[in-house]
Amino acid sequence: MYGLVNKGIEQLICDSYGEQTWEEIKKTAGVEAAGFVSMQPYDDQITYRLVEAASQVLGVPGEEILETFGTHWVIYTVQKGYGEMLNLAGDNFVDFVKNLDELHTRVGLLMPDLDPPSFEVEELGENRLIVRYYSTRRGLTPMIAGLLRGLALRFQVQADIALAAGRSEKADYDEFFIHIRGEEA
Repeated sequence: MYGLVNKGIEQLICDSYGEQTWEEIKKTAGVEAAGFVSMQPYDDQITYRLVEAASQVLGVPGEEILETFGTHWVIYTVQKGYGEMLNLAGDNFVDFVKNLDELHTRVGLLMPDLDPPSFEVEELGENRLIVRYYSTRRGLTPMIAGLLRGLALRFQVQADIALAAGRSEKADYDEFFIHIRGEEA
């Protein structure tokens, strides 16, 4: 994963628990780097170790950390200067989710080693979607749930987001059911 992801985890931890806790997490993870370079690719195992160490240090399940990070990621990428690129993907929740693959294609121009996930969206009728998440990486499904929740917040919609089906021998994707209930007040 690119350093931008690890820097996002760092910001989430520092903002929520302080820099001393981040240093303890890095030490527990065996990560000696003073910092990460946003546009540099890093071994995925570094990210997985950071999440595992955060789980140990904070006493919070890794899945919860990933989900919180997914929600945080939406805000973080805007703060780090990707807001204009995000705006090109859609001006409402449904269009944005439908354009996630196109967004990743654009990001790939900046990050040639990017190995992005892929999303397939099926509209089930008014305000109901199925989102299929494909990835070569395992274990990041909670992050996608958080990402979808973060996008709902970004577009100020109330949405129920549930994992409908996980990967299995018959399916190489995770499937989320989304019910959009309306705009937030």
